[in-house]
Amino acid sequence: MTSEHTTPVIHILDQSTVNKIAAGEVVERPASVVKELLENAIDAGARTIRIELSSSDGKISRITIVDDGCGMSPEDAALAFVPHATSKIAGIKDLDTIRTLGFRGEALASIAAVSRVTLVTKPRGSGTVAGTRIVIEGGTLKESGGVGAPEGTSIQVEDLFFNTPARSKFLKSINTELSHIHTIMEGVCLTHPEISFRLFYNNHEQMVTDRSTRLVDTIARLFGADTVKHLIPVEGSLPMLTISGYISRPALSRKDAARMLVSINGRFISSTLINGAVRAGYATLLAKDRFPVAFLSL
Repeated sequence: MTSEHTTPVIHILDQSTVNKIAAGEVVERPASVVKELLENAIDAGARTIRIELSSSDGKISRITIVDDGCGMSPEDAALAFVPHATSKIAGIKDLDTIRTLGFRGEALASIAAVSRVTLVTKPRGSGTVAGTRIVIEGGTLKESGGVGAPEGTSIQVEDLFFNTPARSKFLKSINTELSHIHTIMEGVCLTHPEISFRLFYNNHEQMVTDRSTRLVDTIARLFGADTVKHLIPVEGSLPMLTISGYISRPALSRKDAARMLVSINGRFISSTLINGAVRAGYATLLAKDRFPVAFLSL
């Protein structure tokens, strides 16, 4: 009797392929990159965050986020791009008391796996002139060394999906991608009025907010004083829930829910369930095809 030997059909993927697949779960489009990097900057204690977008060949070609947060040491900067390396938690028990926006340690690794990333960082209060510069292309370290830098962190992401062209084909028009970024920016700005944000597109200022202790100041900066005139402050508390913010009088309404911006535990979210509950509270005060304006924190 002869035994037949066949080539195994099942095999283990190499780490580079694994990283690219995992990146697709975190990085879907340019707005995903902006969101993840903004959350890192906020978790780093930034007081001012600058976002710069550039386009070429009909797509967003470069995203740069600059913050004045705590910065990173050379050792931490190198570890930042290792999958599941994080400063946010040390073990499973920490998940019960997590207060940061990120904690999985996936964002930078995922972004770097499908783009060209340049990181420049220096710890706040380090007293040194030199910071750290790291360049990664498609998940591969290209450069690492010292460089003169201000305190804080700058991350530049270029050529998103350059090594996964199939994903690049699914990106929409620049206007659509910019719209997604603007939505993320509005939500983050409203969730963190204590931080100053500035958004630029091809060197033209698109959005700016000032640091403030009052949410209404940020609302006025983003949507104008006329919007503020039609808002009513709301505040309530239950044993397991508190809510605060502003909702509009019936005189101010929209044909969609784009101005219903909600955050939970300091994180901007999109929830048709919560939007529906807010809309239901107006009952017949609004026409069936109209939505209120709401800025709420839970």
